[in-house]
Amino acid sequence: MIVFDLRCESSGHVFEAWFGSTGDYEDQLRRGLVQCPLCGDPSVSKAVMAPNVAPKGNRQPAAQTPAPDPQTVKAMMAALAKAQKQILENSSFVGDRFADEARSIHLGETAARSIHGRATRAEAEKLSEEGIPVSHLPFPVVEPGEEN
Repeated sequence: MIVFDLRCESSGHVFEAWFGSTGDYEDQLRRGLVQCPLCGDPSVSKAVMAPNVAPKGNRQPAAQTPAPDPQTVKAMMAALAKAQKQILENSSFVGDRFADEARSIHLGETAARSIHGRATRAEAEKLSEEGIPVSHLPFPVVEPGEEN
């Protein structure tokens, strides 16, 4: 597994993404499967990454937690994907109306139900400030009819 720092072109969000190889990243990017988890922008590119520089030979290296092996990472990602799928099965997609719908449910103007959709970072922060619980999904969601 390889981790890349990626950056969305529209908002400049930087996020990490794991891939089996550089070829996997390029293939998924070409097929439109990679997008910003914060704003959903499919226009992403590799961000500048800091090099992993080894310490001087006369210094004691800091204790580090060993990186999980690729099979463990793959299993964890699969478990996350399965959990997200189960959550979404009982949730209504509200698209770009997410912030308004979440606020309406919170205020009791609309019947309580689980919803998912898109919100800008500013909208999500505003909801949190108002005491409305929101959470980012670990993987982008493409609803039927929204394919690129």
